[in-house]
Amino acid sequence: MVEVLKNLPAESNPNLLVGFETSDDAGVYRINERQALVQTVDFFPPIVDDPYHFGRIAAANALSDIYAMGGTPLTALNIVAFPSATMPPEILARILQGGSEKVREAGAVIVGGHSIKDKEIKYGIAVTGIIDCDKIIRNVGAQIGDHLYLTKPLGTGIVSTALKHNAASTDDVATAIAMMATLNTIASELMVHLGAHAATDITGYGLLGHAYEMASGSGVSLKIDYNRLPLLPGALKYATEGHLTGGAGANREYISDKVELSEQFTASEVEILYDAQTSGGLLIAISPQAGMQFVEQAKQRGLEVWHIGVVVKQDKSTIIVGR
Repeated sequence: MVEVLKNLPAESNPNLLVGFETSDDAGVYRINERQALVQTVDFFPPIVDDPYHFGRIAAANALSDIYAMGGTPLTALNIVAFPSATMPPEILARILQGGSEKVREAGAVIVGGHSIKDKEIKYGIAVTGIIDCDKIIRNVGAQIGDHLYLTKPLGTGIVSTALKHNAASTDDVATAIAMMATLNTIASELMVHLGAHAATDITGYGLLGHAYEMASGSGVSLKIDYNRLPLLPGALKYATEGHLTGGAGANREYISDKVELSEQFTASEVEILYDAQTSGGLLIAISPQAGMQFVEQAKQRGLEVWHIGVVVKQDKSTIIVGR
């Protein structure tokens, strides 16, 4: 996809504040001197068995792009592909119910949508939000000395794959579902309030892929401490058993030559780093002092966050992961 986008002509509209040139999480279009619209879209096939939970996760995943920019969701449009000839409409109703409830939780409203017939279920939403032009947080702008924070555990792709292989425990799946369905609202509000320098949400490119985009666009390198990374229950075990996503392989091919990994890592630990995530947490680059406030204020609001690394001067390796 990156190669495809490179071939598209650059937009020159002066009101387009953020386009696709730096792989940001959403586009931003100025509508007046103070405000801009934030727009994004995402949809995918089911990653869990329950249609209601799938709807919740898919909606939370799309809404996360708005939060990663520091925006507030306003409206959403459903996007549906459904095999109506082979599946009962009750399944689609449950998917839409889950998505609708999550959009409502975000303080936004579903205003319509579009559906097509397809052999495989796919669902997601297109979201429009609002943002202060002076408070846009992009995936570029990380500064040397910044601390890196992650707001959700890793391993959703591995746990979801283990579920498809009937190898995941009920408790581990429930924990992963609850995490993926959790909105990034609190983390987004706090990072805007505290003046974070850069942020992105961790989704299909995995931790290393999204970290690379932040580092490369900011002209810095990121040092990540593996021992500080939060992992979903069972993720490492399922990785060891071979329940891996195809996305992880693509991520490795995409950036492995930009990453320096400690020789101490096991193959399973490396898989965690490349694992393609769904509705993951925010990766935030923020000054050390503001970072301390971020941790404290997040705790006060019931959110656990993890300090996983630092931003350093650009090195021969864009991402450096050690213990």
